[in-house]
Amino acid sequence: MNDQPDRAQFTAMEHGTQADWSLIAGHFGQFAKTLPNRVLTHLRLLDGDYGGFPVDRLEHSLQTATRAHRDGRDEAYVVMALLHDIGDTLGTYNHPEIGAAMLRPFVSEEVHWIANTHGVFQGYYFFHYIGGDRDLREQYRGHPHFEACAEFCEKYDQAAFDPTYDSAPLSFFEPMVGRVFARPIQSLYAKAAAEA
Repeated sequence: MNDQPDRAQFTAMEHGTQADWSLIAGHFGQFAKTLPNRVLTHLRLLDGDYGGFPVDRLEHSLQTATRAHRDGRDEAYVVMALLHDIGDTLGTYNHPEIGAAMLRPFVSEEVHWIANTHGVFQGYYFFHYIGGDRDLREQYRGHPHFEACAEFCEKYDQAAFDPTYDSAPLSFFEPMVGRVFARPIQSLYAKAAAEA
């Protein structure tokens, strides 16, 4: 048995008690409150990572979000624009899905779909230069969010590689990230978060 008073006492979940799970829920609530800080820490890993692009990946993220914000998009959309490529450091071959998975509990289905699918749509601008099919996005034609994703890529994502663009600093977006990540709107843990 674990003799730590601030830890659950079971060695297998099937032996957990109400006291154990109340303790864990209390820790969960405190840990969840620091999620925005952890997300921003991970986003900062993109700083200085150019990958051959004209701007580093953090600047690309800031520029994408700044463009969306200046265009009047709501906070959830702007935060998605900021985090759309956050998966670059961990998901070399599936970065959109990583960012989308982080966002999913906190944004609408449309905003999640844009984050999750933007890689295919962004390919319209370059896949043909690397031996791919620039029209790969056509497989989604007719989807209710097709035009929204195409617009995201056209207006904000593909246009966000300008070294002279006056992007807002990360500090400008930090409160937005905090508000969007404060409470999940779709998660099996949403009830637990509301009670924390």
